[in-house]
Parts: sequence; C-alpha cells; structure tokens
Amino acid sequence: MTASSSTLSDRQALWAFVLGCVAVTAGVVAHLPMFAMARMMHYRLAGMAMGGTMLIGMGLIVAGVGVAAYGLLPRDLAKQRAAAAAIEVVAPEDARLGWAHWRLMAVLTIALVIDVMKPASLGFTVPGMIGEYGVTKATASLVPFSALTGTVAGSFLWGWIADLYGRKASILLSAVMFVGTSICGAMPSLAWNIAMCFMMGLAAGGMLPVTYALLAEMMPSRHRGWALVLVGGLGAVGGYFAASGASAVLQPVFGWRILWLINLPTGLTLILLGGLIPESAKFLLARGRRAEAEAVMHRFGARAASVSRPPASAGSSRDGARVLATITALSVTGLVWGLVNFGVLLWLPADLVAQGYPVGAASGLLARSALIACPTVAVAALLYSRWSSKWALAAAIAATLAGLALLVRLEGSPVLPVALLIVGSNAIIAILLPFAAESVPLRVRGRATGWIAACTKGGGLIAQGLSIAGRTPALGTAAAAILVPATLALALVAVFGRETRGLDLRALEAD
Repeated sequence: MTASSSTLSDRQALWAFVLGCVAVTAGVVAHLPMFAMARMMHYRLAGMAMGGTMLIGMGLIVAGVGVAAYGLLPRDLAKQRAAAAAIEVVAPEDARLGWAHWRLMAVLTIALVIDVMKPASLGFTVPGMIGEYGVTKATASLVPFSALTGTVAGSFLWGWIADLYGRKASILLSAVMFVGTSICGAMPSLAWNIAMCFMMGLAAGGMLPVTYALLAEMMPSRHRGWALVLVGGLGAVGGYFAASGASAVLQPVFGWRILWLINLPTGLTLILLGGLIPESAKFLLARGRRAEAEAVMHRFGARAASVSRPPASAGSSRDGARVLATITALSVTGLVWGLVNFGVLLWLPADLVAQGYPVGAASGLLARSALIACPTVAVAALLYSRWSSKWALAAAIAATLAGLALLVRLEGSPVLPVALLIVGSNAIIAILLPFAAESVPLRVRGRATGWIAACTKGGGLIAQGLSIAGRTPALGTAAAAILVPATLALALVAVFGRETRGLDLRALEAD
C-alpha cells in the first residue's frame, strides 16, 4: 500500500484508500458463511433468506468503494484538466527497453488477465444459474447483458477517469470494485447477481483502454506497436484461459458460484500489483508534482512536450474523410468481435452441455482451445511490428472467418473451429485498439479509441439481447449470420485501413 502512495494526494487520502479496501474486503467476507453452510446442498443458495450480517456486508461494500474512490481521486480537478490538456509525454524513437519497461509490461499483462477473466467467466456460470434458479436461458441471459451494458459505460467513463484522475488510480478503482462484486458467489437472488454484474462490467470495461494509454506514454516509439499487441493479446488469451480453466477445475467441486468468489483473491492481487505500476508522468506533471514526474520519465526514457495544433491544410477535408472511413472500418470490426466473443463463445458452454458434454469436460475443451491460441499472440505482435499493422489485423479477421465457416457445418470435435475463433478473436482485440490509436490524430484519439472499444461491447449487447428475447440461434445459424459482417469488416480494413508500421504519429496531425 505504501508503494501506492504516489497516486494519493496526501496521508489522509492514503488512509482513506486503505480503509475503503478493508471495508470492501470485510463486506465480502461477511457473505462467505452462507456459502460455506450450503456445502451439503452442493452450494445451492437459491431461495435462502439473507441474514443481517450479509446486509451489513453489502453496506460496507458500497461505503468502502466510495471511501476508496475518495482516497484515489485528486483535488483541484478544474485546474488539473486544463494543465493535462497542454501536456503530452512521449518516449524518444531510439530509446532502449529497460527493466522498468519489461516489468510494466508483465504487471499490466497480469492485470489484463484478471480483468478479462471477469466477463469471460459469465458464459460458464449461465448453465449453473439456469439449473439452480429454475429460469429459462433467456432470463439467465440478463446476467451477461447487464455486465456488457456496464462494460459499454465503463469504456467511456474510465477513459475520462484515467485522463482526469490518473491511469494508476483508475486501475486501482477497478480492482476495488472487482473485490466487491465477488459477493455474487453468495447471493441467493438472481436479481442481485444481475445488479452486481453491471458493477463488475463497469470496472472491467475501462481497464483495457487505460492500459493502452499508460503503455503508449511509457514505451519507446519503435517498440510501442508490438508491446501493445503483445500485452493486450496475452491479457485476452490468458483471461479466457483463466476463466475456462477455473471452471474446469473448480466448478465440478464448488458449483458455478466459485467463479464469482475468486474475484476476491484476484481483485486483492490487482490492488497489491498497483504498487508496481508507475503513475502516468502526464498526470504527475499536470498536478505540479514535477520531481516525481521526472523520476518516472527518467526510468522510462520519456520526455514531456507541449501540445501544439498544426494549422488546417487544404487537404484537411479529404484527410478527415479518410480518418472517418478508418474509424468506420474498425467500428464494424469491433462489432464483429463482440458478436463472436460475447455471443458465440458465451453461448458455447451451454450449447455443449445441452449436447451432453459434462460441465467440466466442456470447460476443459474450451481451456485447451485457449491454450492452443496462446502462441498466436506472439505471432500477432511479430506480424504487427515486422510485417504490416494493417494486414496483421486483416489476417486476424480472416482466421475468425475460417472458424465461423467451420462452425456452420460442425462435424465431430469442435476443438478446431473453437481454437480458430479464439485465435482470431484474441488477435483482433489485441491489434484493434493499438491500431486505432495509431491511425487517428491526437485530437480525436481518445474519443475514437473509446468509441471503437464501446463497439466491441455493442456487438455483445446485440448477441445477449437475442438471448433475452428468447431468440438465441443455434451455433451454426449464429456463425452463418456473423459471416456477413465479418466479411464486410475484412473488406473495409483492406480498403480503408492505414498502414501504421514505422509511421511517425505526428504525421497524422495534418488530418
């Protein structure tokens, strides 16, 4: 916690954050006795009354999140907003990678694994919810729908929080909220699970753009592309592998609720990792903490510069249209990714169970598919940085298309089409946001990246909306339908995608 003090304005704020974390943890622990008492019923809690201790615990969680947020959020917000707008922190093109860069990449990869596994776990909890609560699949789909609604809101809100309050503060706030949402594992009511899923999605939705923003400020320019892709890809694949692996190992023993309860140790782990995450130098400079900012920039070989806006050129209208076309292409790609990741891959566990696969076997199959996809992240990073950023994204879309095509007429084991879908979708999400950040000018970079990130969740909202309406298609039918926008996304990226490998981002400012 002491290492996190650079994020906090003073000793009072530090103790507020510590007190908030303790209150949230205590509130979660207050729910564990009910879960333990249900051991003889294979941890089925539906219909049980909530005791006074649990109600007090819920109050502690709400109050604790508020107190922790108070400790994290800075003062003099209007002054800081004006100062931050005039500062840009960049690393020299020829700066070498040091221990600080590698440690930051490792820590943020772990953070993303923890972040991604939260929404990825939803698909593995739906079959258990249907059985325990005795509801239809459409009703159970309200849980992932609520979470995805939260991620859309989080994609916008957390970007604003990160710019205003600091990258590190926003990551720590997400971690505190993750700890609080673990009480879903002991909630006897489906309605409470739905409500807490929104809170979980709110925190999970914003961490990925924040991670990219922090890395972009800390990484040397010539290493920026592959580092962003590698960290994002390993986080995505690792998160899905962690979710499916935890389901395969723990769910047969403890039931589906354990996938929520592990938010407690993983959230606390993320809070402790916060001590190894440096605060953004831009944030520190904006708050007048120049000595701390200079220390961070020295470790990472970065420097600060004033933001200057070039005059409009005669070709600005044409260049603006090109930027809009690029954003459109990446938005469609984001929608396709959301349909696959939050539609097909979330429906898959329940579909396999309906086909007669045991829960553990279905989760194990998906875990093996995710493990197969792990080496492709390194390949995606290599292709992005050494071959072509544009065509690396196109290749990821093509792999997803191949998986969808095989799923349309599935015969035999689903390992190959699922592996292709996981390979393709994880490569897409690993490349998409870095490519977006490198394809648009500074003045619209944050908004454009946030919009495209929201589109990735928007595809999931469409998919889960079908589930809620009771119109969940068969996997083959869903795959055939998604083939159409996926083909469109591939064509748009091929035509309007901008090659960013080796591009000096200052050249975009004329746009």
